[in-house]
Amino acid sequence: MVYLQESGFDRGINDDPILFSHTIGSDNSNKWINAMKDELKSMEQNKVWDLIKILEGCKRVGCKWVFMIK
Repeated sequence: MVYLQESGFDRGINDDPILFSHTIGSDNSNKWINAMKDELKSMEQNKVWDLIKILEGCKRVGCKWVFMIK
């Protein structure tokens, strides 16, 4: 399960979207969504995580998408 966080942190580089809502609201939203799907598929194929039940009192590890035009 992936949890998305939005942050207003602006690195001032190019016209890269800063927030997730910017990517899905942009003219290139299909390209961004396909890139995210490809990334998730790659992580699944490379087994970068194991899904487990979270024990009571334990904290989840968060994650954040960083969108950059290459």
